[in-house]
Amino acid sequence: MSTKVLPKTKERLNSLDTLRGFDMLWIIGGGALIEALAKVTEWNWMEALANQMHHVSWEGFRFFDLIFPLFMFISGVAIPFALTSRLEKGTSKTSLHKKVFIRMILLILLGFIYNGALKNGFSNMRYPSVLSQIGIAYFFAALIVINTTSLKARIFWLLGIFAGIATLQLFVNVPGFGAGVFTPEGSVNAWIDQRFLPGRLIYKTYDPEGILCIVSAISITLMGTFAGLVLRNKNFTANRKTIILIIVGASLVLIALLLSPVYPIIKKIWTVPFNILTAGISFLLLAIFYFIIDVKKWNNWILFFKVIGLNSITIYLGMRIIDFYHSSEFLLGWIANPLGNFSDVIIVSGVLAIEWILLFYLYKNKIFLKV
Repeated sequence: MSTKVLPKTKERLNSLDTLRGFDMLWIIGGGALIEALAKVTEWNWMEALANQMHHVSWEGFRFFDLIFPLFMFISGVAIPFALTSRLEKGTSKTSLHKKVFIRMILLILLGFIYNGALKNGFSNMRYPSVLSQIGIAYFFAALIVINTTSLKARIFWLLGIFAGIATLQLFVNVPGFGAGVFTPEGSVNAWIDQRFLPGRLIYKTYDPEGILCIVSAISITLMGTFAGLVLRNKNFTANRKTIILIIVGASLVLIALLLSPVYPIIKKIWTVPFNILTAGISFLLLAIFYFIIDVKKWNNWILFFKVIGLNSITIYLGMRIIDFYHSSEFLLGWIANPLGNFSDVIIVSGVLAIEWILLFYLYKNKIFLKV
């Protein structure tokens, strides 16, 4: 882990940093702001939008269910730029193996910290975390890219992960429930987590970042590497790259929807249709951001998102450690309190402003948390 100046390379995509910032915005306060505005305005369309800022309770899909897999997809897109390019310049595979392994370990440790290891110790601790899932999935997706040279081999790996997860979730008999049961208690994910995952499970019977979820989520990162390969391909024009991303994305969304009546879309156990759906939407979002920012160069608006995207892990951990809401109340309470129901809009806007100013300070001083 280090803080350092990002290298200026021709291969760095502004669209990727911007999309990552757009993704993180909804976690650090964007979703809360939409909810506050919906409460004040009571507009039907705003209330419908606010409803998308919550995870579904189990089966189905909302926008907020996309946030985590989109981040993993983006990390996969970066793999060909960060690792394949080094292989082409002569960096040894052993060196890259070490690099991605250390990254995984650091993210697992940061995940422990996020879950309260420094506060409460390891007694009754929850070991899985968002950060550990990102780190482990990145590690295995990177290994596949480093050690395979053909697209066909990587597709076989992806299909193998899909087949393995589908077989377990659809056909393995769970004692007391049977096979193909998609409930919080009866899924094969729950059975595996209860028997093999140490520590506390966040939902008692299973963990959404549990063992099978992590394995399943490798597919999201791996599909991101395919998008990265398209964007690095010097034989494709920029317009052709955009079209390929759109076609792949739309096809994946269609496949997921066709599968969903028999194999449900469930984020909390990372079913295969959920992975395919979110990867498809991620392809489409990447195509839009890439075309607007890197092809058309309409990028006067991207600084706000880019500042967030370049220090995404910093602000994710920062939200856990620093009470930005209290800081906003302390600074803006005199304005917010007399405004009644509108006070939440002021306070949440203040949270976003304080977070962004902090990140902008790091950005201007070229301080970036690199893991």
